[in-house]
Amino acid sequence: MNDPILIAQGKEPIYLLPKMANRHGLIAGATGTGKTVTLQTFAENFSARGIPVFMADVKGDLAGMSQAGGNNPKVAARAKELGLEDFKGEACPVVFWDVFGENGHPVRATVSEMGPLLLGRLLSLNDTQEGVLNMVFRIADENGLLLLDLKDLRSMLQFVADNSDQFKTQYGNISAASAGAIQRSLLELETQGADKFFGEPALDLDDLIQTQGGRGVVNILAAEKLMQQSPKVYATFLLWLLSEPFERLPEIGDPEKPKLVFFFDEAHLIFTDIEPAVEQKIEQMVRLIRSKGVGVYFVSQNPLDIPDVVLGQLGNRVQHALRAFTPRDQKAVTAAAQTFRQNPKLKVEKVLTELGVGEALVSTLDEEGKPGIVDRAKIVPPRSQVGAITPDQRKQVIQSSSIAGHYEKAVDRESAYEKLQARATEKAATAGAPPAPTAADAPADAGAKPSIFGTIGDAFKPTIGPRGAVHDSFATTMIKSATRAASSQMGRQIMRGLLGSFMGGSRR
Repeated sequence: MNDPILIAQGKEPIYLLPKMANRHGLIAGATGTGKTVTLQTFAENFSARGIPVFMADVKGDLAGMSQAGGNNPKVAARAKELGLEDFKGEACPVVFWDVFGENGHPVRATVSEMGPLLLGRLLSLNDTQEGVLNMVFRIADENGLLLLDLKDLRSMLQFVADNSDQFKTQYGNISAASAGAIQRSLLELETQGADKFFGEPALDLDDLIQTQGGRGVVNILAAEKLMQQSPKVYATFLLWLLSEPFERLPEIGDPEKPKLVFFFDEAHLIFTDIEPAVEQKIEQMVRLIRSKGVGVYFVSQNPLDIPDVVLGQLGNRVQHALRAFTPRDQKAVTAAAQTFRQNPKLKVEKVLTELGVGEALVSTLDEEGKPGIVDRAKIVPPRSQVGAITPDQRKQVIQSSSIAGHYEKAVDRESAYEKLQARATEKAATAGAPPAPTAADAPADAGAKPSIFGTIGDAFKPTIGPRGAVHDSFATTMIKSATRAASSQMGRQIMRGLLGSFMGGSRR
């Protein structure tokens, strides 16, 4: 079903065309003006048309989408006022997620998937420290050391710092001070609970792009605790989540409807103190991801929270009331009014401060992708429940999910931490071992032809230098050379996949 979505009623009905839903959008307005209900109306209509949705629930209000609504007197009155026929309550198929695994299925990413750019932002690193972090990722790649969780990254940092002279010629200076600063930032991150986010099984994008009975699944991230403990982890997680379909999904041009729609609530957190490189990456993703069939809708109190390069990409607009109490507020009202295609019958700047709860200035894209003339309208109420649900209702939804049990148990397979620990243990044992046997000490059958397995094993044994340094064998050196040949992004992804297969790891 690709019918136009009735989202508001002014003098004329206002529709959002599914084929234009991947041109992104903005839902803005002051606190208490109806943004959350508007978001809910959008999401359940996408779901009804078989479009999966992801949204973050920062107040607990969106969980009600899992239950049928229609009993709220205000909702019923609005439906009657707008003349909506056969209006009845309907629940959406919902999957709950939670970084802490308390109010939804645990959601994780590996350190390697997060990458040095987003991780550097999460750790608030300076340029020098970001350079060291990039080196650590590069060295880990070239040595086949998987970075899955924070202990892997800490071990890798320690290894690189302890062997900085070995890497100085190829990668540049790696100061102990920078490595120590990154370690302290990682420790602080762990105290905020971020260690629960990094690990396996990592979130599989395919689990977000699900349908049930022809309806798109609404994925809801329980983000109340995450917002309170670490807003930066919340914002970085959303950016990582946006990067996943950008990197993985194929180009499909202009589909009849999106494959997936994201709603990013509290969008100002994403762009607070943002580095130019990260902002440029976001702008690139928002601009190009629509051709992969993904729509992105930012939800924020103030349009000025969104950088102009991103704001210009948001074609579908719902602007709730703004309050002009300060000069900055007045600037926001003026800026918001200027972003619409003007209506000669409407004084947009004045109306913006007069809108009631559930009212908004609305402009959507027409069939040719041109913005419609802005109009004052009342938002169509949702058919699902408005507001929170009980713990028992949430528990029932989680237990009945198709992915129940898959993400609940963390997996800690062999990765950088275990390999470096084993290497250090072997080095210590070798340093204290007795001298190697001479030919005179050889057993009676020493002249027998060695087995092929012994020969292969010997080829990979490291050698010990005169000062106790461990040197790679010829065979290991050859493998590293092959790994370096795959130093492009594609090459690194292939090598990670091969290493994961050899180590018995899998992703659904």
